[in-house]
Amino acid sequence: MPTVTRLLRLAAIAIVAGSACLATAPSAVATQNPPGKGGIGGGSGKETSGDVDGDTISSAAGGIVYDRSKNGSGGSVGAVRPATNWTPPACWYAPKYTPAQLQAQMEPIWEAGSTGSGWDSEQRNRYVNGDPYKDFNKDKTGKGYFWDSYVDESYPPGWDKCEEPPFWVDQGDAPPPEIENAVTPEILAQLAYAEIRVPGTEVTLAPEGTTKVNLPTWAWLDGADFKPVSVTASVPAIGIQATTTAEPVSLKIEPGTADAETYPASGECQINNGRIGEAYAKGKSDETPPCGVRYLRSSGDDSYQLQATVTWKIHWTGTGVNGEQALPDGEFGADQDVIVQEVQAVNR
Repeated sequence: MPTVTRLLRLAAIAIVAGSACLATAPSAVATQNPPGKGGIGGGSGKETSGDVDGDTISSAAGGIVYDRSKNGSGGSVGAVRPATNWTPPACWYAPKYTPAQLQAQMEPIWEAGSTGSGWDSEQRNRYVNGDPYKDFNKDKTGKGYFWDSYVDESYPPGWDKCEEPPFWVDQGDAPPPEIENAVTPEILAQLAYAEIRVPGTEVTLAPEGTTKVNLPTWAWLDGADFKPVSVTASVPAIGIQATTTAEPVSLKIEPGTADAETYPASGECQINNGRIGEAYAKGKSDETPPCGVRYLRSSGDDSYQLQATVTWKIHWTGTGVNGEQALPDGEFGADQDVIVQEVQAVNR
Protein backbone atom coordinates (compact mmCIF):
# COMPACT_ATOMS: atom_id res chain seq x y z
CA MET A 1 0.00 0.00 0.00
CA PRO A 2 2.68 2.63 0.88
CA THR A 3 4.54 1.89 -2.35
CA VAL A 4 1.46 2.41 -4.49
CA THR A 5 0.53 5.54 -2.55
CA ARG A 6 3.98 6.96 -3.25
CA LEU A 7 3.68 6.12 -6.95
CA LEU A 8 0.35 7.93 -7.13
CA ARG A 9 1.88 10.91 -5.40
CA LEU A 10 4.82 10.98 -7.78
CA ALA A 11 2.46 10.87 -10.72
CA ALA A 12 0.57 13.80 -9.28
CA ILE A 13 3.83 15.72 -8.87
CA ALA A 14 4.49 15.34 -12.58
CA ILE A 15 1.05 16.84 -13.27
CA VAL A 16 1.64 19.64 -10.78
CA ALA A 17 5.06 20.43 -12.28
CA GLY A 18 3.40 21.11 -15.60
CA SER A 19 1.01 23.63 -14.11
CA ALA A 20 3.08 24.95 -11.19
CA CYS A 21 3.17 28.41 -12.66
CA LEU A 22 -0.57 28.65 -12.07
CA ALA A 23 -0.33 27.90 -8.35
CA THR A 24 -0.74 30.42 -5.58
CA ALA A 25 2.57 30.37 -3.70
CA PRO A 26 3.37 29.38 -1.08
CA SER A 27 0.76 26.66 -1.24
CA ALA A 28 -0.13 23.11 -0.41
CA VAL A 29 -0.41 20.42 -3.04
CA ALA A 30 -3.23 17.90 -2.94
CA THR A 31 -1.42 14.87 -4.21
CA GLN A 32 -4.47 12.91 -5.37
CA ASN A 33 -7.05 15.59 -6.01
CA PRO A 34 -8.82 15.34 -9.40
CA PRO A 35 -8.94 18.31 -11.75
CA GLY A 36 -11.71 20.70 -10.81
CA LYS A 37 -12.61 18.91 -7.57
CA GLY A 38 -11.20 20.83 -4.65
CA GLY A 39 -12.31 18.71 -1.76
CA ILE A 40 -13.79 20.46 1.22
CA GLY A 41 -12.96 23.84 2.69
CA GLY A 42 -12.42 26.77 0.41
CA GLY A 43 -12.97 30.45 0.70
CA SER A 44 -11.03 32.89 -1.45
CA GLY A 45 -10.21 36.54 -1.42
CA LYS A 46 -7.51 39.08 -0.92
CA GLU A 47 -6.30 37.88 2.46
CA THR A 48 -7.41 34.25 2.50
CA SER A 49 -6.86 31.59 -0.10
CA GLY A 50 -8.79 28.59 -1.27
CA ASP A 51 -8.73 28.52 -5.04
CA VAL A 52 -8.54 25.28 -7.01
CA ASP A 53 -6.57 25.16 -10.24
CA GLY A 54 -6.43 21.70 -11.78
CA ASP A 55 -4.39 19.41 -9.54
CA THR A 56 -2.78 22.31 -7.72
CA ILE A 57 -4.62 23.74 -4.76
CA SER A 58 -3.77 26.92 -2.91
CA SER A 59 -3.11 27.19 0.79
CA ALA A 60 -6.74 26.50 1.70
CA ALA A 61 -6.46 22.90 0.48
CA GLY A 62 -8.12 20.54 2.91
CA GLY A 63 -9.99 23.43 4.49
CA ILE A 64 -6.80 25.16 5.72
CA VAL A 65 -7.25 28.90 5.30
CA TYR A 66 -4.53 31.49 5.92
CA ASP A 67 -5.36 35.04 6.94
CA ARG A 68 -2.31 37.17 6.05
CA SER A 69 -3.91 40.56 6.66
CA LYS A 70 -1.50 41.26 9.54
CA ASN A 71 1.58 40.03 7.71
CA GLY A 72 4.51 42.16 6.59
CA SER A 73 4.02 43.94 3.27
CA GLY A 74 6.02 45.77 0.64
CA GLY A 75 8.53 44.86 -2.03
CA SER A 76 11.36 43.87 0.31
CA VAL A 77 9.53 41.43 2.57
CA GLY A 78 10.73 37.88 2.91
CA ALA A 79 10.22 34.65 4.81
CA VAL A 80 11.98 34.17 8.13
CA ARG A 81 14.29 31.19 8.38
CA PRO A 82 14.37 29.22 11.64
CA ALA A 83 17.44 29.99 13.73
CA THR A 84 17.74 26.24 14.47
CA ASN A 85 17.43 23.16 12.26
CA TRP A 86 13.69 22.99 13.00
CA THR A 87 11.37 23.15 9.98
CA PRO A 88 7.57 23.21 9.59
CA PRO A 89 5.91 19.91 8.64
CA ALA A 90 6.72 18.72 5.13
CA CYS A 91 3.43 16.82 4.97
CA TRP A 92 0.32 16.63 7.10
CA TYR A 93 -3.19 15.19 7.23
CA ALA A 94 -6.35 17.28 7.12
CA PRO A 95 -9.99 16.92 6.06
CA LYS A 96 -10.14 16.58 2.28
CA TYR A 97 -13.22 14.72 1.05
CA THR A 98 -16.90 14.31 1.70
CA PRO A 99 -18.13 10.80 0.86
CA ALA A 100 -19.27 11.91 -2.60
CA GLN A 101 -15.96 13.67 -3.28
CA LEU A 102 -13.92 10.61 -2.36
CA GLN A 103 -16.08 8.50 -4.66
CA ALA A 104 -15.47 11.01 -7.47
CA GLN A 105 -11.75 10.78 -6.72
CA MET A 106 -11.38 7.01 -6.55
CA GLU A 107 -13.70 5.59 -9.20
CA PRO A 108 -11.87 7.11 -12.22
CA ILE A 109 -8.62 5.63 -10.87
CA TRP A 110 -10.17 2.19 -10.61
CA GLU A 111 -11.74 2.46 -14.06
CA ALA A 112 -8.40 3.43 -15.61
CA GLY A 113 -6.83 0.23 -14.26
CA SER A 114 -3.39 1.81 -14.19
CA THR A 115 -2.78 0.93 -10.54
CA GLY A 116 -3.33 -2.82 -10.96
CA SER A 117 -6.28 -5.05 -10.22
CA GLY A 118 -4.94 -6.11 -6.83
CA TRP A 119 -4.67 -2.58 -5.52
CA ASP A 120 -8.02 -1.61 -7.05
CA SER A 121 -9.69 -4.59 -5.40
CA GLU A 122 -8.13 -3.73 -2.06
CA GLN A 123 -9.34 -0.15 -2.33
CA ARG A 124 -12.88 -1.22 -3.29
CA ASN A 125 -12.95 -3.44 -0.23
CA ARG A 126 -11.78 -0.53 1.91
CA TYR A 127 -14.18 2.13 0.68
CA VAL A 128 -17.14 0.29 -0.87
CA ASN A 129 -17.46 -3.22 0.56
CA GLY A 130 -17.30 -2.37 4.23
CA ASP A 131 -13.68 -3.12 5.18
CA PRO A 132 -14.03 -0.77 7.03
CA TYR A 133 -16.13 1.71 5.01
CA LYS A 134 -19.31 0.83 3.12
CA ASP A 135 -20.35 2.82 0.05
CA PHE A 136 -17.85 5.58 0.90
CA ASN A 137 -19.57 6.23 4.25
CA LYS A 138 -22.43 7.99 2.47
CA ASP A 139 -24.71 7.26 5.42
CA LYS A 140 -22.47 9.66 7.40
CA THR A 141 -22.66 12.52 4.90
CA GLY A 142 -22.55 15.77 6.84
CA LYS A 143 -21.27 14.02 9.97
CA GLY A 144 -17.54 13.99 9.22
CA TYR A 145 -14.88 13.89 6.51
CA PHE A 146 -12.29 11.67 4.94
CA TRP A 147 -8.86 12.99 5.86
CA ASP A 148 -5.87 12.63 3.55
CA SER A 149 -2.29 13.83 3.25
CA TYR A 150 -1.05 17.14 1.88
CA VAL A 151 2.51 18.07 0.91
CA ASP A 152 4.49 21.30 1.04
CA GLU A 153 4.79 22.24 -2.63
CA SER A 154 8.57 22.67 -2.41
CA TYR A 155 8.85 18.95 -1.49
CA PRO A 156 11.37 19.33 1.36
CA PRO A 157 12.87 16.23 3.02
CA GLY A 158 10.10 14.14 4.54
CA TRP A 159 7.43 15.15 2.03
CA ASP A 160 6.73 11.47 1.26
CA LYS A 161 6.36 10.29 4.87
CA CYS A 162 2.57 10.74 5.06
CA GLU A 163 1.52 7.41 3.52
CA GLU A 164 -1.80 6.67 5.22
CA PRO A 165 -4.69 6.18 2.76
CA PRO A 166 -7.74 8.42 3.27
CA PHE A 167 -9.39 7.72 6.61
CA TRP A 168 -12.69 8.82 8.12
CA VAL A 169 -13.02 11.09 11.17
CA ASP A 170 -16.41 11.86 12.69
CA GLN A 171 -17.21 15.53 13.21
CA GLY A 172 -16.01 16.53 16.68
CA ASP A 173 -13.68 13.55 17.10
CA ALA A 174 -9.90 13.64 17.12
CA PRO A 175 -8.09 11.72 14.36
CA PRO A 176 -6.64 8.31 15.35
CA PRO A 177 -3.73 8.82 17.77
CA GLU A 178 -1.38 6.72 15.63
CA ILE A 179 -1.66 9.23 12.77
CA GLU A 180 1.36 11.51 12.94
CA ASN A 181 1.04 15.10 11.66
CA ALA A 182 -2.75 15.07 11.76
CA VAL A 183 -3.74 18.73 11.71
CA THR A 184 -4.09 20.28 15.16
CA PRO A 185 -3.79 23.88 16.38
CA GLU A 186 -0.07 23.25 16.90
CA ILE A 187 0.37 21.91 13.36
CA LEU A 188 -1.56 24.94 12.06
CA ALA A 189 0.79 27.23 14.00
CA GLN A 190 3.80 25.53 12.43
CA LEU A 191 2.33 25.82 8.94
CA ALA A 192 1.52 29.49 9.59
CA TYR A 193 5.20 29.98 10.55
CA ALA A 194 6.12 29.24 6.92
CA GLU A 195 3.65 31.95 5.78
CA ILE A 196 5.18 34.72 7.93
CA ARG A 197 6.70 37.57 5.91
CA VAL A 198 8.83 40.28 7.51
CA PRO A 199 10.29 43.59 6.24
CA GLY A 200 13.68 43.81 4.58
CA THR A 201 16.68 44.59 6.75
CA GLU A 202 18.69 47.22 4.91
CA VAL A 203 19.83 49.46 7.73
CA THR A 204 20.19 53.21 7.53
CA LEU A 205 23.82 54.26 8.02
CA ALA A 206 25.37 57.58 8.95
CA PRO A 207 27.60 58.38 7.16
CA GLU A 208 25.60 56.82 4.33
CA GLY A 209 27.24 54.57 1.73
CA THR A 210 30.79 55.82 2.26
CA THR A 211 32.46 56.15 5.66
CA LYS A 212 35.96 56.77 6.95
CA VAL A 213 38.50 54.59 8.74
CA ASN A 214 38.11 54.88 12.54
CA LEU A 215 34.92 56.93 12.20
CA PRO A 216 31.97 55.46 14.17
CA THR A 217 29.17 54.68 11.72
CA TRP A 218 25.67 54.79 13.19
CA ALA A 219 23.16 52.11 12.16
CA TRP A 220 19.42 51.90 12.75
CA LEU A 221 16.18 50.52 11.39
CA ASP A 222 12.93 52.42 11.07
CA GLY A 223 10.79 51.41 14.02
CA ALA A 224 7.61 51.92 11.98
CA ASP A 225 8.59 48.98 9.77
CA PHE A 226 9.66 46.67 12.57
CA LYS A 227 6.56 45.78 14.48
CA PRO A 228 4.93 42.40 15.20
CA VAL A 229 3.41 40.54 12.24
CA SER A 230 1.16 37.51 12.33
CA VAL A 231 -0.60 34.89 10.23
CA THR A 232 -3.70 32.95 11.30
CA ALA A 233 -4.32 29.44 9.97
CA SER A 234 -7.68 27.79 10.47
CA VAL A 235 -9.69 24.76 9.42
CA PRO A 236 -13.30 25.98 9.37
CA ALA A 237 -14.60 22.47 8.68
CA ILE A 238 -13.52 21.29 12.13
CA GLY A 239 -13.41 24.62 13.96
CA ILE A 240 -9.74 24.93 14.91
CA GLN A 241 -7.32 27.81 14.39
CA ALA A 242 -3.90 29.11 15.40
CA THR A 243 -2.22 32.49 15.11
CA THR A 244 1.56 32.63 14.75
CA THR A 245 3.18 35.96 15.64
CA ALA A 246 6.70 37.20 14.97
CA GLU A 247 8.13 40.08 16.99
CA PRO A 248 11.49 41.75 16.24
CA VAL A 249 13.88 41.54 19.19
CA SER A 250 17.36 42.38 17.94
CA LEU A 251 19.60 43.32 15.00
CA LYS A 252 22.89 41.54 14.39
CA ILE A 253 25.56 43.62 12.64
CA GLU A 254 28.36 41.76 10.84
CA PRO A 255 30.75 44.29 9.24
CA GLY A 256 32.01 42.03 6.46
CA THR A 257 35.63 42.18 7.64
CA ALA A 258 37.60 41.25 10.75
CA ASP A 259 39.16 44.73 10.66
CA ALA A 260 36.21 46.36 12.36
CA GLU A 261 34.56 46.88 15.73
CA THR A 262 30.85 46.80 16.38
CA TYR A 263 28.67 48.75 18.78
CA PRO A 264 27.87 47.07 21.08
CA ALA A 265 30.86 44.73 21.03
CA SER A 266 28.58 41.70 20.57
CA GLY A 267 27.12 43.19 17.40
CA GLU A 268 23.63 42.52 18.82
CA CYS A 269 21.53 45.67 18.87
CA GLN A 270 18.44 45.21 21.02
CA ILE A 271 15.10 46.73 20.13
CA ASN A 272 14.23 49.70 22.33
CA ASN A 273 10.86 51.47 22.35
CA GLY A 274 9.99 49.98 18.99
CA ARG A 275 13.24 51.09 17.36
CA ILE A 276 16.39 49.15 16.55
CA GLY A 277 19.39 51.41 16.96
CA GLU A 278 19.22 55.20 17.07
CA ALA A 279 19.14 57.69 14.23
CA TYR A 280 22.16 59.94 13.96
CA ALA A 281 21.52 63.62 14.56
CA LYS A 282 23.66 66.72 14.31
CA GLY A 283 25.78 67.18 17.40
CA LYS A 284 26.30 63.47 18.06
CA SER A 285 29.61 63.16 16.24
CA ASP A 286 31.52 62.75 19.51
CA GLU A 287 29.10 60.14 20.91
CA THR A 288 29.37 56.37 20.66
CA PRO A 289 26.44 54.99 18.64
CA PRO A 290 24.24 52.47 20.49
CA CYS A 291 24.23 50.41 17.29
CA GLY A 292 26.86 50.64 14.61
CA VAL A 293 30.34 49.81 13.39
CA ARG A 294 33.82 51.32 13.22
CA TYR A 295 36.02 50.13 10.37
CA LEU A 296 39.75 49.94 11.06
CA ARG A 297 40.96 49.49 7.50
CA SER A 298 40.04 50.96 4.13
CA SER A 299 38.06 48.84 1.68
CA GLY A 300 40.42 50.04 -1.04
CA ASP A 301 38.89 50.00 -4.51
CA ASP A 302 36.17 47.63 -3.32
CA SER A 303 33.54 47.66 -0.57
CA TYR A 304 32.71 45.62 2.49
CA GLN A 305 29.53 43.56 2.61
CA LEU A 306 27.82 44.59 5.81
CA GLN A 307 25.24 42.02 6.84
CA ALA A 308 22.26 43.05 8.94
CA THR A 309 20.12 40.23 10.35
CA VAL A 310 17.02 40.77 12.46
CA THR A 311 16.04 38.07 14.95
CA TRP A 312 12.30 37.56 15.36
CA LYS A 313 10.79 35.94 18.44
CA ILE A 314 7.98 33.66 17.25
CA HIS A 315 5.10 32.29 19.29
CA TRP A 316 1.54 31.12 18.78
CA THR A 317 -1.86 30.87 20.38
CA GLY A 318 -4.78 28.78 19.23
CA THR A 319 -7.86 26.74 19.93
CA GLY A 320 -7.77 25.10 23.35
CA VAL A 321 -4.39 26.61 24.24
CA ASN A 322 -3.82 28.77 27.31
CA GLY A 323 -1.17 31.43 26.84
CA GLU A 324 1.53 31.91 24.24
CA GLN A 325 3.43 28.85 23.03
CA ALA A 326 7.00 29.23 21.78
CA LEU A 327 8.26 28.35 18.33
CA PRO A 328 11.91 28.62 17.25
CA ASP A 329 13.22 32.13 16.67
CA GLY A 330 13.36 33.25 13.06
CA GLU A 331 15.95 35.32 11.20
CA PHE A 332 15.88 37.50 8.13
CA GLY A 333 18.85 39.44 6.82
CA ALA A 334 20.44 41.19 3.88
CA ASP A 335 23.83 42.45 2.71
CA GLN A 336 24.68 45.99 1.71
CA ASP A 337 27.81 47.63 0.34
CA VAL A 338 29.86 49.92 2.57
CA ILE A 339 32.80 51.83 1.12
CA VAL A 340 35.47 52.70 3.69
CA GLN A 341 38.04 55.37 2.82
CA GLU A 342 41.21 56.52 4.50
CA VAL A 343 41.02 59.91 6.16
CA GLN A 344 42.85 62.36 3.90
CA ALA A 345 45.25 64.64 5.76
CA VAL A 346 45.66 68.18 4.46
CA ASN A 347 49.19 69.74 4.66
CA ARG A 348 49.39 73.51 4.95
